[in-house]
Order: sequence, then C-alpha cells, then structure tokens
Amino acid sequence: MTTPEQTTTENTQPLSELLQIRRDKLTALQDAGQNPYEITTFARTHFSAQVKADFDALENSDVSVCGRIMAKRGMGKAIFADIADDRGRIQIYVRRDDVGEEAFDGFKKWDIGDFAGFSGFVFKTKMGEISVHAKTVTLLSKSLRPLPEKHHGLTDVETKYRKRYLDLIMDEDSRRVFEIRSKYVSHLRAFLDSRGFLEVDTPVLNTISGGASARPFVTHHNAQGIDMYLRIATELHLKRLIVGGIERVYEVGRIFRNEGMDTKHNPEFTTVEWYQAYADYNVIMDEFRELLSSAAKSILGTYTIEWLGHEIDLAPENWRSITMTDAVKQYAGIDFTAFSDTESSLAAAKAAGVVLDKTQEPSWGRLLYECFDVLVEGQLVQPTFITEYPVEVSPLAKRKPGDARVTERFECFVAGCEMSNGFSELNDPIDQRGRFEAQLRARERGDEEAEMLDEDFLEALEYGMPPTGGIGSGVDRCAMLLAGASSIRDVLFFPTMKPIQGQ
Repeated sequence: MTTPEQTTTENTQPLSELLQIRRDKLTALQDAGQNPYEITTFARTHFSAQVKADFDALENSDVSVCGRIMAKRGMGKAIFADIADDRGRIQIYVRRDDVGEEAFDGFKKWDIGDFAGFSGFVFKTKMGEISVHAKTVTLLSKSLRPLPEKHHGLTDVETKYRKRYLDLIMDEDSRRVFEIRSKYVSHLRAFLDSRGFLEVDTPVLNTISGGASARPFVTHHNAQGIDMYLRIATELHLKRLIVGGIERVYEVGRIFRNEGMDTKHNPEFTTVEWYQAYADYNVIMDEFRELLSSAAKSILGTYTIEWLGHEIDLAPENWRSITMTDAVKQYAGIDFTAFSDTESSLAAAKAAGVVLDKTQEPSWGRLLYECFDVLVEGQLVQPTFITEYPVEVSPLAKRKPGDARVTERFECFVAGCEMSNGFSELNDPIDQRGRFEAQLRARERGDEEAEMLDEDFLEALEYGMPPTGGIGSGVDRCAMLLAGASSIRDVLFFPTMKPIQGQ
C-alpha cells in the first residue's frame, strides 16, 4: 500500500532509483509467473461513465471495469483506488476479506500508473460517491515510470507538447480540446455530405507546388529520380474534378508549408477545401457562416465563445461583410478609392509606416493589401468577411465585374485570425495563364511563395470549367476557436517540435 507519506518520500528520490524500484516489482511478478504483459484482454462490461449514469439500475449489480490507476489511499485491510478509462474516472473499493489475502497483498504493491481490471458490485459510499466494490483484481499492465506529481501535473508547456501522452493522462482539459476538434471534423463532414458534396482524396506528393502562396517542402522520389513537393493546398486537383463533372467536391487533408512556427502556424496542418459548381463567393460565404455557427451550437450548445481575450459571438446574424478598401478606410484612415496611380498609393502606405518587401512590385492592389495586412487585420474581433481582394494577391480568383483591379474573394477573420479564404474561382484559362506568368516573374524576383505555373491545370481549364465557388479553411484554427485554445499546438496531438540536443 502507498500512503501519502510514502508517496511524498518516493517522489523525492532520484528518478533512476524510482525506475529501478518499479523494474524490481516487475521482475518479482515475472518470477512468480504473473507477468502482466502476457495478458491480452479483459472482459469489461461497463465504462466508468456508464456505471455512474446508470447507477439506479446497476446498484448492487456486478460489473467489470478497467483502466489506469490514478490514485490509491487507505491502509490496513481496505484500500480505495481511482481508475481512469476512456470515458472518465471511478472509485474502486478493495478489501482483503473479499479478494483474498494473496490478491490483496499483490494489489498493495501496484503503482500509480498501472493498468488494472476489477470485477465487483456497484454501490455508493457513505460520502455519496458511486464506486465498485471489488471481488477480483487483475493487473493488466505495469507502468515502469512514475506519472507527474498529481497536484502539479505537467506545468512545462514544452513537455505537454513533446509528451502528449502524459498531458492526456494528467489533464482532462487537454482531452476535452481534442474531443471538440474531433466533433468539429465530424460536424464538418456531415455538413458537406448533407449538401451533396463528394469527399475525395488528392495527391500529397506533386511535381508542381500550387494552389496557394507558400513555400513548399521538397523531397526526392528515388524510383523516378525526380524532386517532388509536399502539397501546400488541394485546390488545383479539386478544381480539375469540377472540370471532370463532379459538381460538389471536398477534401479534408493534411497540408505542408515550409514556413515559420508560432501560436497560429505549424508546418503541417489540416484544412478542408470545398468547391461548388454554379455558385459564387457569396454562396460560399453563406455556407461557411452556417458551418461555423452550427458547429458552435451543436458542439458547445452556445454561439458565445471566449477566445484570445475576446468574447466572440458566432450567432449567424452577428457576422458582417466589408470590402477591403472600406476596411482600410474605416480602421486605418486611408482611402484607396481616391488613389488612381501607384505613386499616390505608395506615398500613403509609407506615411502609414507600411513598407513592401523587396520581392514585391509596387502597385495599387499590392499596397492596399499590405495596408490591410499590417494595419487592419488584427482589429477584426467579431466574425467579419473581408471581400474584394486585389488581383495581385489573388492569382486564382475571378475579377469582379466592373472593377478589374479586385476579385470576388473573401477571407473570414475572428479575433484577428484568418479562419477561411474563398472566392469565385477563375475559370478563364487565358486570364489564369497571365496570372501564373505574373507569379512566375515574382519568383524570379525572389518570392519563394509565389504560385508556380501549372500547364496541366491550364489545359484542364481550356476544356471548360463552370462558374464555381470555392473555399479553404484551417481545421486546426477552427478547432482553436471552438475549444478556446490560444495556440495551434494545443489542438495538434503531436505539433512540430525542434529536437532536443543530444536526443
């Protein structure tokens, strides 16, 4: 039996000694013919949550439960233990007279972290806690390392990310975050399936990197003797399927971008992209609003979420839409509609402290976008669609009729974070070729994130693509919002981490 005093003493010993103690216990079990690693199954009848939810029906009935031992307390002839399973935790009462002296003596030597099975009847203690009174106890697996100290858990964030298994063992809130993420992905698929979209898979390895402005990861195909790119988007393949006659298509897939890491970005992440023939960006905006609002209501039971220090209201009627020129005028005080040439736009941007990267060629549209990106984006707290992006930064979007400088493109922002990017898809192959060639010139100036020219995609467009609306949205970013997480690493089971030197 491990008393509180013994636990305190044990946790102050050197780790190497702790490890040896547990290995010695395992050796003793194996020498006695009780190797826990040889056990292959346990006939569980109920999860912990089921026992608690159905207590009235199960009281005094026999059940079999199993899980990881998270606590042990008591002394003498009886010990209480808490076990955690996939659905929660439940208390176990183990008494020597019920399980037998040999089994009880063995149970006293079990450690926090061990996996065990218990069969017995359901009852409620004098303190009112629903428990299982054990008749038999079975050690199912031995834990050779001590868990983090109960009351402090994992306080180091780096350790939480590097050793997610420990984080999930010790922190129920972390598990809740990943349950919300999973429910969002399920909701997303059901949302699109119910609207007649077909889910597909497209290649992760490509000979040309396209569909977004990003720096790709490069790998090598040994058999073919060629360099290939991990995809930075699924867009161009999905639009090929629109050309092929699949009018509503989507993919939930892993994306790889060779860029920096921060609280909102990870080099590999998950997106959903969907494309709908005979629809424009207004239709897609409505769909995304409905998706995120309905997800909040279905998963959380409310439209109101606390995120990044703000109270966010995702009720459908609370979303708004504003053009980029109007947003820059409203939030930054710069009226780009008054500028007719690059020089006046450049002067206004410089006056506001906005400077273009040396790889970017100055233009009215580029300067408008940079002013928005630097001065406005972070101020958009409540759900907001920014529309009419400049052509220069929208190589795959259709121009707006009546104003060739901007496109029918939108991005959705919540708490200053981009949640989605969509547009009326460019289906003019001649215009598309010109946009690709402009991106090619940008690459020649040193812009590694510019689009590559995709001849096969251009050929597909020449066969004809119907008017189409499309969107890409980060699953991780939306999961952050719904879970109230402040970092993308909180919603990734295994975020990218720099290796620790020497390991």
